[in-house]
Amino acid sequence: MTIERLESRRAIVGDGFEIRRALPNRHRRLIGAWCFLDHAGPADYPKGGGLVVGPHPHIGLQTFTWAIEGSILHTDSLGYRQLIHPGQVNLMTAGRGISHAEDSPADASGRFQLAQLWIALPDSERHREPAFDHYPELPMLERGGFRITVLAGTFAGERAPAAVYSPLVGLDLTAPGPARTELVLDADFEHGVMALEGSAHVGGEPLEPGALLYFGTGRDRLTVESAGPVRLLLVGGRPFGEEVLLWWNFVARTYGEMEQATRDWLEGGRFGKVEGARGAPLVAPDLAQLRMRGGN
Repeated sequence: MTIERLESRRAIVGDGFEIRRALPNRHRRLIGAWCFLDHAGPADYPKGGGLVVGPHPHIGLQTFTWAIEGSILHTDSLGYRQLIHPGQVNLMTAGRGISHAEDSPADASGRFQLAQLWIALPDSERHREPAFDHYPELPMLERGGFRITVLAGTFAGERAPAAVYSPLVGLDLTAPGPARTELVLDADFEHGVMALEGSAHVGGEPLEPGALLYFGTGRDRLTVESAGPVRLLLVGGRPFGEEVLLWWNFVARTYGEMEQATRDWLEGGRFGKVEGARGAPLVAPDLAQLRMRGGN
């Protein structure tokens, strides 16, 4: 059974916050329908600081935000303004097009840590109407010293409330000290496990922050153990089976679709307006970059 170690790369988001980006990776672009995985923080910020990501567009995906520490305000072109607190999930379905912004509260100093993921929408769903959902309560289990939060899909008889369109699973595993458990998996799924804090052994392989372990299909069990405090994120799903293109904030099937979406953003149509965001709208990269990758 396939095991791969994928090293995350460091990137900058918003007003200079460093994140670890595990997906897409030059060795593997998707795990199931999960096509993007960023881990931001933990980071402290002064009053008036924090995460400021100005309005920007999306197509063809769902953004999935898992709040770990601190609060972030989501604002979008549908008119939603939702503060997400630790232990909650925001799920935005871009479909044919939406824009949003994400900001730390500016009225006090604070601390934040979150994971943001993208889920590629299958071809049959990627032109659907945009939508937003907030999930303040998620199912949790205790296993071998781990607290397991079911973020997406189904695990051990518990189903997460997030409305997704592909067979997938997402789990957050935390332990305050030594812990060991065996996870029962869907053997039709491929899986990835990323260490957010602390170190662990997963499937007998050491894992520390900055790396993601990929486990191919055919595996129905996975042993997870730690000698001390740890937080892990597991994502998985049935292999997506569709070729997708990722560029800037878009998931599409052709370069022409992404080029048109970029024009629509630049011209101020299609994606609507986000009211009340702290930051200025993001500027799309030069379309010449896209044409160099194969656009028309």
